[in-house]
Amino acid sequence: MGHNLKNLRQYGGMPFKAALIHGGPGVAGEMAPVAHELSYDIGVLEPLQTENTIERQLDELKLALEKYADLPVILIGFSWGAWLSFIFASKYPELVKKLILVSSGPFEQGYSEKIMDIRLGRMDENERLQIASLLDDLDKQDSQDRNTSFVKIGKLISKADTYDPIECLFGEIYFSYDIFQNVWQQAADLRRSGRLLEYAKNIQCPVTAIHGDYDPHPSEGVEKPLSKYITDFRFIHLKNCGHKPWIEKQAKDKFYEILKQEI
Repeated sequence: MGHNLKNLRQYGGMPFKAALIHGGPGVAGEMAPVAHELSYDIGVLEPLQTENTIERQLDELKLALEKYADLPVILIGFSWGAWLSFIFASKYPELVKKLILVSSGPFEQGYSEKIMDIRLGRMDENERLQIASLLDDLDKQDSQDRNTSFVKIGKLISKADTYDPIECLFGEIYFSYDIFQNVWQQAADLRRSGRLLEYAKNIQCPVTAIHGDYDPHPSEGVEKPLSKYITDFRFIHLKNCGHKPWIEKQAKDKFYEILKQEI
C-alpha cells in the first residue's frame, strides 16, 4: 500500500523510477491500483494534482518529481494525465526518461466530437436523463453539491466507458469539480487551437501509447497525430478494453504485462 505524503503517495522502495499521473482533471488518487501492482517491480510515485490551472499543475508535478523521483523518470499518464505528462515532457525533457500514455484523449479537435455521443449511446434512457439533469444542475449548485454531482456524473460515464469490468476498490479518490472545470477549459482550448500537438516537437524521450478498443476516445486521435511528430513512438491496442484497462477483466493482465515490459 502507498505511503501518503502531502499531495503524493509512494509505493515500494527507493529509488522511485516511475510516476503515475491521474486523470480527470480533478480525480486524484485513481491510479492507486496500478501503482500498487507496479511497486512489486519498481519504486513508484503517485503525485496528486491539487492546483486549478495547467501551469500550476506542471509546477506542482515538477516540485514532487525533483524532490522524490530518480530523475529522469518514467511518466505514466492516464486520460487527462496523459496530456499533462505529454506537456511536462515537452517543457522539461531532461526530467523524463520515457512517456507512457494510457487511454489518452485525442490530440486533435476533429477526433473528439463524437466521444459524448458514443457514451450516451451506451446508456439506457434513465441514465441519459440522469446525466442531463446532473449537468444542468452543476452551475446552480454550491461547491460541495457540485462535487457530489461530479462524482455521480463520473460513475455514469465510467460505466459507459467500460467493456467488462471487475470491482476495484483500492485507495481513496479525491474529486474536485472546480479543478476539473478550470483545468479542462484550458486543456480544451489547447486542443482546439492546435497548441497541444505542438508540444510534441520538443519531446525527446521514447513515447508509448496504450489504448483500449472499446474506449470512446478514438485511438486514431492519438496514434495518427503523434506518429507524425514523434520519431520513437509505439502504439499498442488492447482488445476488449475500455477507458480504464486495470479494471477490465479481459484486458488487465495484458495491460500490466505491457506496462512492466515498458518500464
